[in-house]
Amino acid sequence: MLINDPKTHGELTELYPQYETALVENDVETLTRMFWASPHAMRFGATENLYGIEEIEAFRKARAAVGLARKVTRLEIVTFDTDYGSIMLEFERETAAKVVRGRQSQVWVRLPEGWRIVAAHVSLLP
Repeated sequence: MLINDPKTHGELTELYPQYETALVENDVETLTRMFWASPHAMRFGATENLYGIEEIEAFRKARAAVGLARKVTRLEIVTFDTDYGSIMLEFERETAAKVVRGRQSQVWVRLPEGWRIVAAHVSLLP
């Protein structure tokens, strides 16, 4: 198995900032497009469990577009062969009351339509 093939790793390294920008700007169209358009896609958030692209998109559309800015404090990308990778990160978000720390994980797979997130998880730390 090929771990962190430079070309494959570079592709995900270029894609991730697009996701981050879409996230903090609440660009629902881009965020939805970056996920696998399948009922098998999953996203577990800080307060929600979403199964399938329709639930993921509905959540994004209903979410308030305020307070989304965050600072990524650690980002780790690992690829396996040429069609599978994971992106894990830690982040901080400033609120009026405190700094919230959290983590995010994404599983990316190269599909016929390109790289897509097939599973994601976001959680907050105490």
